[in-house]
Amino acid sequence: MNLSRSILLAAARSRTLNDFALRSAVVKRATRTFMPGERAGDALTAGEVISASGRGLIFTQLGEAITEAGEAIAVRDHYLGFFEEIRARKLPGQVSVKPTQLGLDLSFDRCLEHLIALGRKADATGSALWLDMEDSTYTQRTIELYTALKGEHARAGIALQAYLYRTADDVERLLPLSPTIRLVKGAYDEPAEAAFPKKSDTDRNYLELACKMLAAARAGKCVPVFGTHDIGLIRRIAARAEVEGVVKGEYEIHMLYGIRDAEQRRLVAEGHTVKTLISYGSAWFKWYMRRLAERPANVLFAVRSIVR
Repeated sequence: MNLSRSILLAAARSRTLNDFALRSAVVKRATRTFMPGERAGDALTAGEVISASGRGLIFTQLGEAITEAGEAIAVRDHYLGFFEEIRARKLPGQVSVKPTQLGLDLSFDRCLEHLIALGRKADATGSALWLDMEDSTYTQRTIELYTALKGEHARAGIALQAYLYRTADDVERLLPLSPTIRLVKGAYDEPAEAAFPKKSDTDRNYLELACKMLAAARAGKCVPVFGTHDIGLIRRIAARAEVEGVVKGEYEIHMLYGIRDAEQRRLVAEGHTVKTLISYGSAWFKWYMRRLAERPANVLFAVRSIVR
């Protein structure tokens, strides 16, 4: 792991920096690079603009590792209402949630109950529910939650991380469920025994996993989703899809709000299914620092936004 990434990920764990950032108007202005605002309404309004360009939407309220059962209930209720807002505005939107937002650290069973309630609401409103993946200490439990949720909500999706050694086996184990998998590179500070230490190794594994998912899609066993801003990698995956006979529309490309917007539009124009993930909420500091750590250019984007 390079030094700048290590520093940014260490900063993400600092309570002092978190408290400072949440009070700083300058830092809040910098976050507008990656999120339209803290309120749900900000995200929905931004979604209306983005959907007009032919893109789908994924919404997520920032926050993780809640410590009170009442907080998990509040998050569940927020998303129950948010699904209704998506329907009322006729947006092509879905919701992505972190299991620890719904109390995974407190109770697996209660967390699953909340997820099933959200999955049912997603079905009722014509939407879908995604499980975000957190650090590797949660990977197994998140997969177990997804396995149970998939039986109740067929359109449920899960994020898997290419930098983890275990992910190839996880993909294989999930295929009997005909899963919807969003493959991402991974943004947490992981120990060497859990994750590839070099970016080049993660990139190589990402492509190998993408090829595995496309082969499964050809057999009707997977809906592949590629969550990356690496345009070169996307082009290689698209070429492989063509070889596999997996047509555009049978796989998706997901990118974050505010990053490579022109490329997102270009991919839509080429016939790809593209969805933009829009984050909102006040608990943005850890998430924001991980976005900066993903690639050095993100730091430059943030500095430019402060200057402007």
